[in-house]
Amino acid sequence: MISFLDFEKPIAAVQAKIAELRETAQDSAIDIDSEIVKLEQRSDKMLADLYSKLTPWQKTQVARHPSRPHFKDYVAGLFDEFVPLAGDRAFSDDQAILGGFARLGGQRVVVIGHEKGDDTASRLKHNFGMGKPEGYRKAIRLMQLADRFGLPVITLVDTSGAFPGVQAEERGQAEAIARSTEQCLNLGVPMIAAVVGEGGSGGAIALAAGNRVIMFEHAIYSVISPEGCASILWRTADKAADAATAMQVTAQSLKELGVIDRIVPEPTGGAHRHPDIAIASLKDALLAELAELSRLDARALRDQRAEKFLVMGN
Repeated sequence: MISFLDFEKPIAAVQAKIAELRETAQDSAIDIDSEIVKLEQRSDKMLADLYSKLTPWQKTQVARHPSRPHFKDYVAGLFDEFVPLAGDRAFSDDQAILGGFARLGGQRVVVIGHEKGDDTASRLKHNFGMGKPEGYRKAIRLMQLADRFGLPVITLVDTSGAFPGVQAEERGQAEAIARSTEQCLNLGVPMIAAVVGEGGSGGAIALAAGNRVIMFEHAIYSVISPEGCASILWRTADKAADAATAMQVTAQSLKELGVIDRIVPEPTGGAHRHPDIAIASLKDALLAELAELSRLDARALRDQRAEKFLVMGN
């Protein structure tokens, strides 16, 4: 059962009518199949029209939809022979950032990403995808392993930001994020970062300073959340929609600005409606980017990465 967002209420009403007619059809001799087909066609058209002109704030809501695929779904749909690795060898194992060895299209890779969880228990376990210092240090350890064994790195970014708690600051949150970003830039192997949902603040860039940064069509990527920006500029989170527009958080805006390299299309209505189609689309994009980057040696990869990020903002 799809959970409808606020701006999808007209579609929800049509879907409710379809469900009502189907229930009626089961208990009635009257043939109402043609009416159901008409309503389904109307619903599909409304959905396509709506998603063809989403505002940045609406895209933010889609990117945060609780039913969007998460790290474990991508691992199951994209990779074979996934072997998870745990711990930062210093403090503990952060469940908000997961990773390990895997195969993508027959090629060995290291995959790292944020896991938000999909129900109350798992969201608490994974801290809603908000990484702590030990999570970023685990990511550094996995990237160093990838470098040592010559394996490409693929990261799946989906976080509102790094965990802002006192304990994280006491354990060196800023330093861990900075060193993770540094490790991304220093890799001698190809690195592809995919923003699959919400790419928020330093918690996202710590896993996204790759040779290629790709984004789902309805994902967002920003230095701060729209609500956080609105609270700073207007002293109220009620201006979040205005902030989202001004910040240009969408994949389309970021592609024009040169911040990302590719937009990965989503099925009509977002990745949460047809996860298998979205995951297959992401796999095609990853394989295409990996094939291109595999032609470059370590020095060329580092130079390309440095040039990519140094020219931003010019």
